[in-house]
Amino acid sequence: MLTVRALRDSYRLRLVLAFALMVAIALALVLATLPRLLDGYFLRQEREALDDRAALLAALVLEQLVQYQTLSAEAPPPIVLPTDPPRASDMVFRALGTSALGYVATLAPVVAQADVVITIAVGSDPGDPVVYRLDVPLGAPGDAGQQREEMSSVESFELTDPYWTGSPARLVTVSLANPYSFRAQTLETIVGVMLAAAFLALVVAVVASIILAERLTGPIRRLTQASRALAEGDLAARVAVTDSGSAEITELASAFNVMADRLSESIGFISSDRDRSRDFLADVSHELRTPIAALRTFNELLRDGATYDPEARDEFLEQSQQQIERLDWLAANLLELSKLDSGLVSLDLRPQDLRAVIEDAVEQAAPVAARKGVTLRTDLTADGLRLLHDPPRLGQVLTNLLGNAIKFTPAGGSVAVSLAETADGAAIVVTDTGVGIDPAELPHIFERFYRGAQAARERAAGSGLGLSIVRSIVEMHRGRIAVESAPGKGTSVTVSLPRAGAIDGRAARPVAVSSPSESPP
Repeated sequence: MLTVRALRDSYRLRLVLAFALMVAIALALVLATLPRLLDGYFLRQEREALDDRAALLAALVLEQLVQYQTLSAEAPPPIVLPTDPPRASDMVFRALGTSALGYVATLAPVVAQADVVITIAVGSDPGDPVVYRLDVPLGAPGDAGQQREEMSSVESFELTDPYWTGSPARLVTVSLANPYSFRAQTLETIVGVMLAAAFLALVVAVVASIILAERLTGPIRRLTQASRALAEGDLAARVAVTDSGSAEITELASAFNVMADRLSESIGFISSDRDRSRDFLADVSHELRTPIAALRTFNELLRDGATYDPEARDEFLEQSQQQIERLDWLAANLLELSKLDSGLVSLDLRPQDLRAVIEDAVEQAAPVAARKGVTLRTDLTADGLRLLHDPPRLGQVLTNLLGNAIKFTPAGGSVAVSLAETADGAAIVVTDTGVGIDPAELPHIFERFYRGAQAARERAAGSGLGLSIVRSIVEMHRGRIAVESAPGKGTSVTVSLPRAGAIDGRAARPVAVSSPSESPP
């Protein structure tokens, strides 16, 4: 179960909060700016509408004044009487009315939807004295949701007496102020709708961010679970790789699976290597115990009086010499194999004829083959074959292979060594007509201390280290070794060596012998 701190620090929660915060900031910016923009827009609309109503009411005033002048039964009266001080004629009061009566006074609030002030000045200058003033306040309450706006609009025009020669122009002014408006209610309604929409958008954003965060963090959580399982020892833990996620997550999951595969292989190799090391130590102890026990026995027999029997003494000394030589040979081979596996041995590569190495190895093995009655033959190329190799190390390979072939070939049999050029380099083949190897034993013949079923029948079976050393040296040359054998039909061992370019500069890094399954086919 996630703790409060773990939940607070989780990547998924941070993603949700980040997405929600971005949406909240965007909505806050909209709510902070849009009402002001709408308010300014509505205010301009109201001003334009008020100006239009002022112009309409000014046209109505002009129409009324002109109509009353034209339709007067008597001589048309002037707009302003030339009295001292000047005053408006009765025709103006009949045409426009008073504050409570008259057509214009009644209709003005309906048309203007605002407080109306109509004035007529003596002259055309706005500073001239006013001879007529009509104040029509908007007394009736507005509709539901309407409010008074603090704004005004003024419309003016000049009017002359057409029937009075020399009459100056009179300035008629129509003023509208404090009109009713739905601007505040409209803006409030829009803001309310925006707040509701913003809340709904925020809820949707949180839900969408949770889904998106789950989609983004799901693969990471699965990676974490798989990593934890690997840490707890479940080497089979893997992450499902799907194409529905992002390319980065898919690549990360693939890389994790590759890492897990390699880790599993490495741990398996380490485990098997640990088991082989344990078996190796057990085998070494067993191999050392046999000559040591024999030496202890000979020493005890000599101490018990065998020294007085010359024949027994000589036999014990000879047997002791053989066991000491066996111990020395075993120690030397163990040291050699350890150096090969650890990479402490460097190859001294030389572009020499391979026939010289083969001939030297055959010459060294010839006396042993002759004593056992085994025919030793060679089949080398007539022109020779120069290849980059380490002559002493390759000679060691051939010596071990020829020694094994002679050991397991009965008298009257034969051992042949051939050399042939291949497309990749050269192939050295050691063939014998010996007892052969059972197919079940072939995968194990390169294991250390493995001697197979024939070891019980062959007194000179050795310690089982020779072929391990052979394969290590061959792999240091970047070559391959293959064995074909059948019981009663002999054995054929093929050593394939590459050309110079395949091993140049890499001879000092041998390939370690790790498991029988990795042995060359």
